[in-house]
Amino acid sequence: MIQIYRFLTNLIYPIIILLIFFRKLKKKEDNKRFKEKIFLSSFNIKKDQKKKLIWFHAASIGEFKSILPIISRLNEERKDLEFLITTVTLSSGNLASEELKRFNNVQHRFFPVDVDFIIKNFIKMWKPMAIFLVDSEIWPNLITNANKFKIPLAILNARITSKSYKKWSLVLPVAKEIFKNFSLCLSSNKETEKHLHKLNAKNIFHVGNIKLINENEITKDEIGSIESVQSRKKYWCAISTHDEEEKFCLNVHLKLREKNQNISIIIAPRHLERVSQIKELSNQLKLTAQVLNKDNIINEKSDVIIINSFGNLKKFIKFSKSAFVGKSLLSKFKDKGGQNPLDAVKVGCKIYHGPFVDNFSEIYKTLEINDISKEINNEGELINFLVKDFKEDHKDINKYSSLIDKLSQKTLNDTMRYVNKFLLNETYKT
Repeated sequence: MIQIYRFLTNLIYPIIILLIFFRKLKKKEDNKRFKEKIFLSSFNIKKDQKKKLIWFHAASIGEFKSILPIISRLNEERKDLEFLITTVTLSSGNLASEELKRFNNVQHRFFPVDVDFIIKNFIKMWKPMAIFLVDSEIWPNLITNANKFKIPLAILNARITSKSYKKWSLVLPVAKEIFKNFSLCLSSNKETEKHLHKLNAKNIFHVGNIKLINENEITKDEIGSIESVQSRKKYWCAISTHDEEEKFCLNVHLKLREKNQNISIIIAPRHLERVSQIKELSNQLKLTAQVLNKDNIINEKSDVIIINSFGNLKKFIKFSKSAFVGKSLLSKFKDKGGQNPLDAVKVGCKIYHGPFVDNFSEIYKTLEINDISKEINNEGELINFLVKDFKEDHKDINKYSSLIDKLSQKTLNDTMRYVNKFLLNETYKT
């Protein structure tokens, strides 16, 4: 079966090239760097031959952000390493261009398509000493070639849902051949841990979701630049929203404004290419909308503020008491829903979400137990909670942030213990 997969991916390689070019025309790929995914000549290898290269592959923004604290810790502990991060999405590439400025030994590239000769040459040219895959990034040609080159392979924050496992079980002998190549598997939840055992993986440890790890804080300068405007109004947030969820939130906001005109909503969509669509929807509902680009200041007359930049969400939700977290409300998100709520929790927001949060189920359970998050199923439920929140005089930032800090530190320490053993080829102990 692996040979069939290899044959088919080689066969459709010309079609993949056409698809990437088409996506570029649709502005879904980086206009300048899209060739990194499909051509050997565009790999743009830049290496320090005196250092050992560690390759992290993450799919998108959440996975990319989750590995930065791990890289920071490795940099603190060792001086002989450099890092390559590959991602898939345009949004993650845009974020990487900002976030990686603080490192002098980390390169970002777009992940090359999983075609055998492409991925084989990528490995031969970069020569990583170890490879970490993040979450559910299981690419057969990458994994089998890493094994051929005798490069140790690990998976961080492994996530295999029941739905995913059912698919793997249809080709169980092949799945076992793939997963046996991992020398270390750190699972994000107990469900994944059970599935990994059934898939013939080894050295499986449950350390929790590394997206709990949070190292970025808001500076005093960032707070000062917006505090004067935000202190005069009340704000609530809708973050990581997907299509149709913004309409739900805007309808909620319209009803809130019937009770209090001095309320604005901050919307941070999951995909920035939808910003203009959200602005148009706001206008249709006769709400004054402001598209907030990087370094812009909020216009206090705006009913709706739409975030149009990456990496600075926290400073705009700092003064919000409540946040709705998207990809959770619609039935199409069943078994695959949920976005990371922790940026909002870190600044003291009460969290509201729909019923579909499988991707972060353990995190949401922890937040619910601590009375930080609640599930909502309709506009009326969310409105009632928000009205109650607006009546409160202050946010309990210390309570929320201390909980996340505690969980974050434990998750990071446990993760690093196994990562270091993996890099040093030491024996694992439970």
